[in-house]
Amino acid sequence: MGVEFTVTELFYYPVKSLCGVSVSSVELDEFGIKNDRRFMFVDDDNKFVSQRTVPKLSQLSASVDAGKLQIKGDNIGVLNFCLDGFKKNEPVRIWSDLVEALIVDDDDTAVISQFLGKSVRLAFMPDSSFRQVDREYYSADKRVGFADGFPFLLTNRASLKDLNIRLQEPVSMGRFRSNIIFSGNHAYQEDTWLKIKIGDIPFDVVKPCSRCVMTTINQFGEKGKEPLKTLASYRKNEYGVCFGQNMVHKALGRISVGDMLKPAD
Repeated sequence: MGVEFTVTELFYYPVKSLCGVSVSSVELDEFGIKNDRRFMFVDDDNKFVSQRTVPKLSQLSASVDAGKLQIKGDNIGVLNFCLDGFKKNEPVRIWSDLVEALIVDDDDTAVISQFLGKSVRLAFMPDSSFRQVDREYYSADKRVGFADGFPFLLTNRASLKDLNIRLQEPVSMGRFRSNIIFSGNHAYQEDTWLKIKIGDIPFDVVKPCSRCVMTTINQFGEKGKEPLKTLASYRKNEYGVCFGQNMVHKALGRISVGDMLKPAD
């Protein structure tokens, strides 16, 4: 029997660049984790907005329940958006992709725009939209929501421990916006995997995840230099400065904390 590891944490991110939601179990649909990054903020040119340019987004959180999206923060209170309120059908830009999305009225996001100091609207990717994952690394037809490129990000507790030993001030795994966190027995062993299975669900491990300035933004919206500066000293390759692995799922179903993760033989 091959080596197995344990899934220790699961996260999904209803709105791109907002805080993640820690859950004990997730349902996988065609997009990835159900409700993961189906929403994002866009500017007046309908281009996506993220913490890269608006760090204050790190101070907001979101959840989805019973057909309603809730966004909250200390400076905006609690805002509720009914999914049937997303009616304007407009193209929005996420990196090089132009995707049809549904958008709520500007008035509904006025409080958020005021807090961010930037005019934003909220977009939702409906089931009728199809955004292809990056074919440079995955040639099969596979959809993704508003995540940067792939539906899943896998990270390893042992890799974080190795990084934190090198830092003056340790960082949490939250800086890396993982979907699936497992307890490895040594750092970066996930770099060598091409396929894994979690419970009954098979995944293709597509490519290392190149990291950006978002890893340097804390929960208060403050930018620093770490951990990206230290990562760049020993984790830089042809993909960039890497931490974690991008994945796509090969089946629908459910995965849970405590499930066994097994690299393919």
